[in-house]
Amino acid sequence: MKFRVEREVLAEAVTWVARGLPARPPVPVLAGILIEASDEGTVTLSAFDYEVSARLTVPAEVSEAGTVLVLGRLLADISRNLPNKPVDVEVQGSKVQVVCGSSRFSLLQMPSDDYPTLPASPEASGSIDGHLFTQAVSQVSVAADRGDTLPILTGVRVEIEGDKMTLLATDRYRLAMRELTWNPTDSAASHVVLVPARTLADTARSLGASGSIDVALGANAGGDGLVGFEAGSRRTTTRLLDGEYPKVSSIFPTSSDTEAVINTAELVEAVKRVALVAERNTPVRLRFTEGQVAIEAGTGEDAQASEAVEATLQGPDVEVAFNPGFLLDGLGAVGTDFSRLSFTQPSRPAVLSGQAEADGEADTSYRYVLMPVRFAS
Repeated sequence: MKFRVEREVLAEAVTWVARGLPARPPVPVLAGILIEASDEGTVTLSAFDYEVSARLTVPAEVSEAGTVLVLGRLLADISRNLPNKPVDVEVQGSKVQVVCGSSRFSLLQMPSDDYPTLPASPEASGSIDGHLFTQAVSQVSVAADRGDTLPILTGVRVEIEGDKMTLLATDRYRLAMRELTWNPTDSAASHVVLVPARTLADTARSLGASGSIDVALGANAGGDGLVGFEAGSRRTTTRLLDGEYPKVSSIFPTSSDTEAVINTAELVEAVKRVALVAERNTPVRLRFTEGQVAIEAGTGEDAQASEAVEATLQGPDVEVAFNPGFLLDGLGAVGTDFSRLSFTQPSRPAVLSGQAEADGEADTSYRYVLMPVRFAS
């Protein structure tokens, strides 16, 4: 195998493919990146750990076609630090020579015959705007469970009904849901899949800048246990989580007694400052009255803090306490200048949604439900 490729092209390709390499591979070959040079003038780099596969094809001057497997993280470190000149890659005996200017590296070949077969390239079930998808995934994945107590809650539930896509995640203390439209190849398509939240967020971030993302579901992804994503020459598949997701849609309140509209940035800054005195897992209290919300933390002999932010209130005054981290996650995900908080009772879940203007309509395409914390008073 022998080819020449631009340094920037190689560095970007290897870095993207290597991002999913396992830190502790169950078998040594899974620490490798498979490099396949084709007579058609392309080089394909692949990585696979039985859960996530990544494959990327780049243009190259191929003198001799072939396949080789080398340590992925080492190749990524080398390619990022090479001088800005063309890179020559050539197999010589049991070594892979990487030459760039006067820099020369000699890498050990790994046994490519032992490398597992990657899932087939997914066939699109539809496409979605990359920026929109990235934003939606980040809005929802903040609410996914980060622990391993209930693995099913570490996923984002993706439901497809025709051209409507609904993303949902919960860790039992908050619930995030985003509704958006996409372009299915079959307008009658219906799917429900559970994608690991961390992998989905990473995939959306890495593909979102490409403009449009193709999504493959069911048989199109190579099997019911997989979901596939493709943007440009980047293709990735992810194994789905298996199990029945809890029926959490009933948590969304159908009505509200009190609604408050607050400038998002002002509330974020105030909660951050007041929360400085809150011990770990100690809530901040929000007291909504006409014209303002008072934010307080700390009681009795402990350090205390308070601040007030302007707010527009409809309905009776309400006092509620939230975990400050969970509240800030929701406010950070809303993505609009103003936030609307809707309450039924102080002990019932509150709904956070965004709106562009102080006196505008709420944008309910994204809703973040937050469970209040009971406080003694």
